[in-house]
Amino acid sequence: MIPAITGAINALGAGGVGSVGSLGSAANVGSSTSSASSSSFGGALSGALNSLESTQANATSAAQGLATGTISDPTTAVTAVEDAQLSMDLASQIQSKLIQSEQTLFNTQV
Repeated sequence: MIPAITGAINALGAGGVGSVGSLGSAANVGSSTSSASSSSFGGALSGALNSLESTQANATSAAQGLATGTISDPTTAVTAVEDAQLSMDLASQIQSKLIQSEQTLFNTQV
């Protein structure tokens, strides 16, 4: 799996996702979040946002390196940008589901 997405999923408590075949390994999953901060929802959300921010920064530096010619292999830049795009898409989908859940909760009649 993609490390940033896997880190975000593990930070939110869905640690059972793991890797698919030889596509990824669970050894480096969630290495940016500490176990003490991910014990609460706020800590998990903070860890996921930090992971997203670092992924975006990595993509920015890779794109700048490709534009300036400091990166010799363009596939690393493309991979970093795609990783950042997928991470942002995941964050957007999670936000949409949270808003939808909140609206459903508020529309529930007691």
